[in-house]
Amino acid sequence: ASTLYGGTYNQFAYTFPRLGIEVTFVDPSDPENFRRAIRDNTKILYGETLGNPRIDVFPLEEVAAIGKEYGIPLMIDNTFATPYLCRPFEWGANIIVHSTTKFIGGHGTSIGGMIVDGGNFTWANNPRFPNFNTPDESYHGLVYADLGAPAFILKARVQILRDIGACQSPFNSWLFIQGLETLSLRMDRHVANAQKVAEFLQTHPKVTWVSYPGLPSHPDHDRAKKYLPKGPGAILGFGVRGGLEAGRKFINNLKLFSHLANVGDAKSLAIHPASTTHSQLNEEEQRSAGVTPDFIRLSIGIEDIEDILWDLDQALKAA
Repeated sequence: ASTLYGGTYNQFAYTFPRLGIEVTFVDPSDPENFRRAIRDNTKILYGETLGNPRIDVFPLEEVAAIGKEYGIPLMIDNTFATPYLCRPFEWGANIIVHSTTKFIGGHGTSIGGMIVDGGNFTWANNPRFPNFNTPDESYHGLVYADLGAPAFILKARVQILRDIGACQSPFNSWLFIQGLETLSLRMDRHVANAQKVAEFLQTHPKVTWVSYPGLPSHPDHDRAKKYLPKGPGAILGFGVRGGLEAGRKFINNLKLFSHLANVGDAKSLAIHPASTTHSQLNEEEQRSAGVTPDFIRLSIGIEDIEDILWDLDQALKAA
């Protein structure tokens, strides 16, 4: 999918090609775009449940079916939705990744990530994946596909982790476990606040447009109801009247919101993606990701909703 977090897009578009890995970007709004992009050497289909920062909803079931037809796994970044709001395995996804830094941790205190293997993809006898169905000489000739359901995650752990060395600290891991204990409570509050903020902004004279799948006006509203029945997350975007300069004034006049690139914090956060998270992308790449000069991204926290609305209103009036 083309509607990805800026860091992911850069990794796919620039870093991976240097390693000999080709990536094709497609508009995920039409699942058939994935089918049209598949080649003989395609290894994986990838998307975000809720695209960052466009906040579009990924067509999980349809793309998973295409992947199954061609023998290609679907990997989903479920960071914005969290396991509480969406469970992609139930719609056919094969591998899920999370930035645990966000809602799972919940307080912006730790950096970490997570890979979850659904155990529902057959790696054996698949010509696309010789690294899974031929012996790994570095590990006593082990054939990972012979391990059955957990083949992917075991290969990631005993070979890839061994060689790359990405290791999360025990203290960060403990903080994430603490965060999981309150995930459902926090997400209910996040979603309720985000819905009220979206409805408030939709009628504000200083706002030209609002993107939040919880609004009936959003093009993916029906898809959100299907895949995210408990609510479409806490991230939303809007356009401030007056464009880039008005956006800067809005950010600078916020009192309660923090100006941070993070999302998924208990605190409400605001950012201007074109000049921060997606600043390394050119204009065409920014537009493809859903980033425009007037675009403000909000991560709605769990503060009292009246405090949140007051801060947005006074900052918009000052913009």
